[in-house]
Amino acid sequence: MTIHVRRASPRDAAAFARIMADPAVFAGLMQLPMPSEELWAARLAEVAKPDRQDLQLVAELHGEVVGSAGLHPTGPALRRRHAMVLGISVAREFQRRGVGSALMAAMCDYADHWAGVLRLELTVYTDNEPAIALYRRFGFEIEGTHRAYALRHGEYADVYAMARLHPRPPAWAQPPQS
Repeated sequence: MTIHVRRASPRDAAAFARIMADPAVFAGLMQLPMPSEELWAARLAEVAKPDRQDLQLVAELHGEVVGSAGLHPTGPALRRRHAMVLGISVAREFQRRGVGSALMAAMCDYADHWAGVLRLELTVYTDNEPAIALYRRFGFEIEGTHRAYALRHGEYADVYAMARLHPRPPAWAQPPQS
């Protein structure tokens, strides 16, 4: 099984809407139910603009989009430029088949080697054990618990704040003095 990871485009809007509409998927995300293709087309067009720092990827299996991951700035604050927020989703029928790992590997590689990111951040529901295990495999650590953080199925749910620091922050390979 070869999972192909590539940059998302507005053409992927229908796949995003399909994946995010599954109650088993959106219940684990900070998304709202019943997303539309038009909503995702607009979001994907926005993050694809050349002046944006966001990275939105999809995972394909046999030409079908089966997962997505996004890397987004924490906001406009100059002193937080070194940090980005990561989000990931995988279609229910493709969970626990390596799709999340392929997306996480691509995100961490991009953050570590190309984007100058020191700190990757995410939130995850405290009862989402498979996702927590995936994040831990990629070096994320729980930094705290946000109680009653988000409304899910009519009840407030807790999330963990998790983060991963760059394992080998870039250094300047200073040329030898002549």
